[in-house]
Amino acid sequence: MNIEAHFQALLQQEDTDGDKRITIHDKGPKNYNLDGLEVKGTYALSNLLQELALAKEQGHTEIDPELLTQPPTQRISAAIKNRCWDGLTRKIDSPEMLHDPKMPGPPRLYVPENDKLAQAYYKDFVLLPQIITPEYVRSLNDKPGLLSLAIDENEGPLPYVVPGGRFNEMYGWDSYFIALGLLHDGKTHLAKAMLNHQVYQIRFYGKVLNANRSYYLTRSQPPFLTRFLKAILKYSQQPQKWIEEVLRTAMHEYANVWTKEPRLTSTGLSRYYGEGLGQPPETEPGHYDAVQNPTQEYFTHDRTVRESGHDTSYRLEDRAAHLCTVDLNSLLYAYETDLAELLQQHGEIAGYPSADVWRARAQQRKNQLTQYCWNAEKGQFFDYDFTTQAQTGYESATGLWPLWAGMATPEQAEQAIKHATLEKGGLAGSSLLSRGPLSDQRPPRQWDYPYGWAPHQMMAWEGLQNYGHDPSEWAYRWLHMVTQNAVHFNGVIPEKYDVVTASHEVFAEYGNVGADFDYITKEGFGWTNASYQLGLTYLKPEQRKELDQLGLC
Repeated sequence: MNIEAHFQALLQQEDTDGDKRITIHDKGPKNYNLDGLEVKGTYALSNLLQELALAKEQGHTEIDPELLTQPPTQRISAAIKNRCWDGLTRKIDSPEMLHDPKMPGPPRLYVPENDKLAQAYYKDFVLLPQIITPEYVRSLNDKPGLLSLAIDENEGPLPYVVPGGRFNEMYGWDSYFIALGLLHDGKTHLAKAMLNHQVYQIRFYGKVLNANRSYYLTRSQPPFLTRFLKAILKYSQQPQKWIEEVLRTAMHEYANVWTKEPRLTSTGLSRYYGEGLGQPPETEPGHYDAVQNPTQEYFTHDRTVRESGHDTSYRLEDRAAHLCTVDLNSLLYAYETDLAELLQQHGEIAGYPSADVWRARAQQRKNQLTQYCWNAEKGQFFDYDFTTQAQTGYESATGLWPLWAGMATPEQAEQAIKHATLEKGGLAGSSLLSRGPLSDQRPPRQWDYPYGWAPHQMMAWEGLQNYGHDPSEWAYRWLHMVTQNAVHFNGVIPEKYDVVTASHEVFAEYGNVGADFDYITKEGFGWTNASYQLGLTYLKPEQRKELDQLGLC
């Protein structure tokens, strides 16, 4: 068939708003004649546009008509596995990879002083000092650059998967959830490479970074290293030497990042703490317009919000560095129990704490979390402000993280589940009551109600399962929303959703990465992709059948 002629004719007839997609917003007849084959409805027509775009790109002269009415769950899952992961994969092997849309300027690559392999591999780079201080990092604000990652002596720079198409840098906690999707889809080598990059970061930069950019050198992100290792070991056997290296690295990170000052508090619990100076240089213009006379203390809290991964939320606004958060301490409990389990399975390591020590630390943290963060009257876990010596009372999806970590008692789990803010499209980031009213001086924050995010869903599903609950209904709500938006909007798989209206058309902070593309999405969004692949495994057959009925529109 004449691919180009059909491509142009279809756009002319059906893409009435000119956005290079066919969606429910278009006002065309929703009926196209493809060389005698009648193609009807938004879903089939948008699939036709996608297949024609791919055929054009690949130089094909025909398409498979069965793909036009392929059940949506099959089509979305196949697109993620066969196209999106590749579209999000990067290597630091060309000048183009140094591009940063957040901080335009000449491309720069920074290499650690002790990484001789990277210094031998790259021809053009800036050498970092051995000791990196907040003052030094601030001096780089007007000359930002990408930070080198792990290189294999034989393969060269190892690949990694970025959260969305506009990024070239690898992000901290995104990488764990992305890896869950990669492992599910048989891409174990790629998941392992990403874990190796995190081990590299701890070795050369002192922590798993927010992302490998110069302006993130003072900031970490939620720690998942032990759970990352366990996920890889679930799918494949690995050399003992490599396992021991990761375990040593995790114990080093635990001791030198999360359980010492400034992140260890007088309660015995830990906090996030962004150590940089001044306004984060990567923020978009106008981000602080609603803040009157921001001080260094305000920016410390702001940087701490970003280290928490929940940037931004009124749960943390202007107080993040004062909070022993439920989420961080749930993750550290997972480190402690994971390390006990892994050391018992793979052998203890001389010079490092034993499995029994890690079990004792886990029990102590569990006791402390109950003491400071559990509210028996309200049946929820709340962050604890150690400066006011009081719980914040802010209802958040992170209140379910003790269930994910296996840290809650059965009674606590039952109460926490009962109070979860479960909406039409899944778990909301917070409750409406806790978020409070919005105004010009108090704009929406993207990790609050009514928005929902993939990592919160995945952790909630696992938490439900840990305590004997069937997560299929929660997973179904999320996947129904994702599937319906993909069906109605040309296959979109974006960063975040309004789970109350079950829509991806949201207008809160930084846009919606993954929603802007021409003709066909080639990336989706990393952890949303993963949540779809994993979410399908939680569904009952009749629930998946209901999702596929959405393709009849």
